[in-house]
Amino acid sequence: MKPMKYYILFFLFLITFGVSAQKNKMPYKDASLSIEERVNDLLPRLSLEEKVAQMRIFHANIGVKSDEKGNMELSDRVIEKLKLGIAGIKNPGEHISPLAAAKLNNELQKYIIENNRWGIPAMFVTESYNGVDAEGCTKFGRPITSAASFNPDLVRRVWDVVGKEARLRGMHMCHSPEADLVRDPRFGRMSEAFGEDTYLTTQMVVNAIKGVQGNYEGLGNGTHIGAVAKHFAGYGQVLGGSNFAAIEISPRTLIDEIYPPFEAAVKEARTLGIMASHGDLNGIASHGNPELLTGILRDQWGFDGYVVSDSNDIARLYYFMKVAESPEAAALLGLTAGIDIDLYAEDSYAYLPEMVKKDPSIEKMIDRSVKRVLRTKMILGLFDNPYVNIKKVEKEVRSQASLSLAQEADLESIILLKNEANTLPLQKGTQKIALLGPLLNEGTKEAFESVAGNKVTFTADKGFELTDQNTGVPQLLETSDSTIDKMVGMAKEADVTILFLGGDEFTSKEAFFNNALGDRASIDPVGAQDELIEKIKGLGKTVIVVLKHRRTLSINTIADKADAILDGWDLSELGDSSLARIIFGEVSPSGKSPVTVPRSIGQIPFHYSMKEINYKKGYLFLEDGPLYPFGHGLSYSQFEYGDLKISNDMITPNTELTVSTTITNIGKMKAKEVVQMYIKDDIGSVTRPDKELKGFKKIELSPGESKKVSFTITPRMLEFTGLTMDKILETGDYTIMIGTSSQDVKTTKFRLEK
Repeated sequence: MKPMKYYILFFLFLITFGVSAQKNKMPYKDASLSIEERVNDLLPRLSLEEKVAQMRIFHANIGVKSDEKGNMELSDRVIEKLKLGIAGIKNPGEHISPLAAAKLNNELQKYIIENNRWGIPAMFVTESYNGVDAEGCTKFGRPITSAASFNPDLVRRVWDVVGKEARLRGMHMCHSPEADLVRDPRFGRMSEAFGEDTYLTTQMVVNAIKGVQGNYEGLGNGTHIGAVAKHFAGYGQVLGGSNFAAIEISPRTLIDEIYPPFEAAVKEARTLGIMASHGDLNGIASHGNPELLTGILRDQWGFDGYVVSDSNDIARLYYFMKVAESPEAAALLGLTAGIDIDLYAEDSYAYLPEMVKKDPSIEKMIDRSVKRVLRTKMILGLFDNPYVNIKKVEKEVRSQASLSLAQEADLESIILLKNEANTLPLQKGTQKIALLGPLLNEGTKEAFESVAGNKVTFTADKGFELTDQNTGVPQLLETSDSTIDKMVGMAKEADVTILFLGGDEFTSKEAFFNNALGDRASIDPVGAQDELIEKIKGLGKTVIVVLKHRRTLSINTIADKADAILDGWDLSELGDSSLARIIFGEVSPSGKSPVTVPRSIGQIPFHYSMKEINYKKGYLFLEDGPLYPFGHGLSYSQFEYGDLKISNDMITPNTELTVSTTITNIGKMKAKEVVQMYIKDDIGSVTRPDKELKGFKKIELSPGESKKVSFTITPRMLEFTGLTMDKILETGDYTIMIGTSSQDVKTTKFRLEK
């Protein structure tokens, strides 16, 4: 009997080995074949349930973690979900070190591959608002902060690091960057996007995607991750600045201003993914809008990646948007519109297998979506190289080069809003400086001491918190008179006071669907901040304000009382050091405001490129115009703009022209300047924007140095949506404006003739 047992075991071995060998010979495993050939081979092998599994993403917080020894632990719920494979998992290992995350994600990927029939790997997904949103990665400034640099190449280099660090810890996609325009500072997510302007946002989004994807080449070779541009479309335009509210955008504004950053993300940057918007357009919920997600995105622009829902938003077509009669109807709406992956929901695409039994025609749409998901995994090289090289992680994540880049980005993004009587820069001579205010960090004093040297003496006191820091619904805190008096006393003993004011992550944040608020009905600074600066300025001493914030604030009192204001938005982990270096004159500030700063919430909507007729009348009892205009930002030096010179005063649909000016640094310090070009259509067949940014260049000049800056004006720059809703070029006169902000410009004219 014993020999028979061996024969049986040998026979079983041959069967197992044969199946495994046959599986490895399947065409979809063959890296020498084209991606389309591999996908077309794999898709028919999948059962309906396996296909639907490739259309779903769940969050790792339902049961993916490491134990104390670093070994993977999966909940029963996760194990059940992974039996058929999965499209992806959100944020595995986000709260552990990059090395621990890399080990966990390797183990997780191995488990997934070995526990679904066809060995299909999963995509691990992150987000990127201050760099990779995970423990231990380089913390960069937020997108709106980097937009203030007006330096697309710098943004590309920052997101290149983001892409590399994410891939090293085992991630493959990020639900970033945001291509939305943000024009309402009541909106809590304002800082996640790149500002109010179409052209600036387009340049930043394209470079962010190219950076994070390694110029696309970094995807397949395993060095970078794929981008998911979001939220398509119009998400930043929610009524009242309230998350989840309706969206009212005219079709013309949608085409001319909202769509271009997304179109460039698809055509120029080749983004792998698109995320649909929470909102609606013309009453049609974006998650159920086939004209948007298929007609425009795919048929017009040629997008061939995948579309993912925002969190649970397909199911919300039924229970929130109220445009579907049932959860199943919501799933069908999303699928028909062109959404390929359902993010998180258990009450949407999970119903598809049963729905196909009743209507087999649905499976064709499922096949379409699954092909897009599998294709993305092939592009990312996950079938051929699914694991992370552990040896590289500690050396290359949060390296010194990355930290230096974070500070470089800070230094180019900090905006000098005001500098009365050349208050800044401060000298490093003997003086006593008080660092005060609710936005003071624990390490601020140490960072300033490191930059200023031993002749400057610092005292520091945060004084008070703005809120109770509840992550759901934070409450404002009262500030006692004694707290204010103590800070005033410290300022009295100092030669200079630097106040750290503005807002934090609790006063401006995402308003989640349940039990979380982040939008505001006011944009005034909260708490006792105005009272603090009034009392300290009343001492008659120099007051410098450092603004830290995630939404535009109407800082009227601060603007009136401060001698100088540095606007840092939300900087990197080295932000305090960067601020100190600028305050003490090591670097001249060169940031420009990526938004219009209003005097009052009552001026909203209020962006620089509104129609000219919007500026006809002001408001009773309020000074006209913005507190600070779009593109505003001072320097420690001074720049003189020469008269504009134009190569031709006429352009046709088949020609271009060049406009130039000479910029001279007439100051005493080497500095950078952002030269901005705006164009105004003087007379249009439809009402037109007052002006539109169409180009910018950042230059550096030594004292006395001059540089000629030229811009090429093309017919495409002049196109707009006409009376018949078609893109047109219209005969007429145009004004070119070049200068240091949207308001401080020199002008010349040209004419378009056909």
